[in-house]
Amino acid sequence: MQMLLLPTDTKPCLDKYVEAADQQYRRFQEGYLWAILMAEFLVAAGGNGLALYRFITKEQRPWHPAVVFSVQLAVSNLCYALTLPPLAAYFYPPKNWSFGEVACRLERFVFTCNLLGGIFFITCISLSRYMVVVHPFFTRRHLRPKHAWVVTAASWAMAILLAAPMLGFSHQKEPQSGLGTCSRLNPEACVKCLGMMEDSQLGAFRTYSLVLACLGGILPLLLTLMAYGALGWVVLHSPGMTTAQKLHVVVLVTSGVAVYACSYVPYHITRVIHVDAMLHWTARCPNFTSVSQAVAELDLRAFFGYQTTRILVPLATCMHPLLYMAVAPSLDCHPCHRNPEDKSPRQGLPVAGTTTPQGQLSP
Repeated sequence: MQMLLLPTDTKPCLDKYVEAADQQYRRFQEGYLWAILMAEFLVAAGGNGLALYRFITKEQRPWHPAVVFSVQLAVSNLCYALTLPPLAAYFYPPKNWSFGEVACRLERFVFTCNLLGGIFFITCISLSRYMVVVHPFFTRRHLRPKHAWVVTAASWAMAILLAAPMLGFSHQKEPQSGLGTCSRLNPEACVKCLGMMEDSQLGAFRTYSLVLACLGGILPLLLTLMAYGALGWVVLHSPGMTTAQKLHVVVLVTSGVAVYACSYVPYHITRVIHVDAMLHWTARCPNFTSVSQAVAELDLRAFFGYQTTRILVPLATCMHPLLYMAVAPSLDCHPCHRNPEDKSPRQGLPVAGTTTPQGQLSP
């Protein structure tokens, strides 16, 4: 796992204690995590690739804003999925990074950038649905696809800006010379790709993790909840929808929010908790008197909680294609359709989905 060196004390943490702690972490990563990541890569890449193909080939141009955001979400999910095979190869026993320093930094950067991009575009989709249903006249008169592309560019810029520090925090750690060949019996000779800098940078990484948790987790979730809350209120009080249609919308909205709230936000929160636990461990490490004490002082609950959410995040990218297909099996759905005489802007709108029927709200 990441380094476990003392950030402020001049007395070093003995290598044998660091290695003992790392061995506890490797048991889970080498035993289960690599296989789960590979399975999620296959599902996420296949599902989002198919969804992206359908968007490009089935949706007429110019794309409606909801389609623009959905395409960006699929692209972000695909790029995110591509970071999983190198990570799985790294965790495959013996845990050893064999792709070099540049690839180590880029893997962490691309991972974080597209994680944030997925979060931002889910938020954009929810806000787009809110505007279409709750403020249909304003949306029809003033919002155009070009506005969605401006928001898209801003979202990508924000994701890149927030992920950029990972290029500095991440690094490759070479083993000491003379340790022999990397193997499961000789893990000290393996190369590590660490997600944070050593020594004094651990505290800075904790601050960085808090910023990501707020801007890349909690704030987007609150915006999504408010948007879908207002949208759900309008739909449930719509006299032109049947009970079955309302239930369909409620299920879609609940599913979208649940996938979001059970993956992205817990990932950011558990990472902060894990880093905080590491800080406490390193502060006590110079005073340890035995390997058993060093292992006993580890907060493995924080570590396993963080690793569990690392599994849930790729799982969310696997679930997104299901949401695409649920609302638009042929990129054409209209759960809010009222009647043939109703020409209001709300006619034929996909309330909770990520796509819009062809021809609706075109500029």
